[in-house]
Amino acid sequence: MTNAHADTMAPLTVDDAGELLTLQRAAYATEAQIYRDPFLPALTQTLGELTDELRGPGLGMRWGDRLVGAVRWSVDDGVAHIGRLTVAPDLQGRGIGTRLLRAAEEASGAAAFELFTGHLSEANIRLYEREGYTIDRREPLHPGVDLVYLVKSARG
Repeated sequence: MTNAHADTMAPLTVDDAGELLTLQRAAYATEAQIYRDPFLPALTQTLGELTDELRGPGLGMRWGDRLVGAVRWSVDDGVAHIGRLTVAPDLQGRGIGTRLLRAAEEASGAAAFELFTGHLSEANIRLYEREGYTIDRREPLHPGVDLVYLVKSARG
């Protein structure tokens, strides 16, 4: 990000649903190409489903007025399940995902974290491993797509 645009991070609300759905679809279109699957869950999610998810915790990053990244999570038995870490395709590789991931971990207050990505999403796996996550297991989503689950303990 350049100094020409200030970025801000704030909780996501239901008012962000439409813009977030647009961001999510743009970001996951790249994943759909990697997997040759236009029906990935993030691409088929409806506005209503996403609005319901936004009743739980989430953070968005804005660059000026534009939503450029987002992350959502839930906490169950001290484990934060981090999901839908999304960055605008034209701004990937600039640290937005890292900042959102760290902020979600901190805001969750959890003792441990779990997330998943597709087995061919090498850049995502590299990001998570750089942030201290280790591969825990791999589960098939459907033929040709496996989900790789990664875990991490909270920093001391």
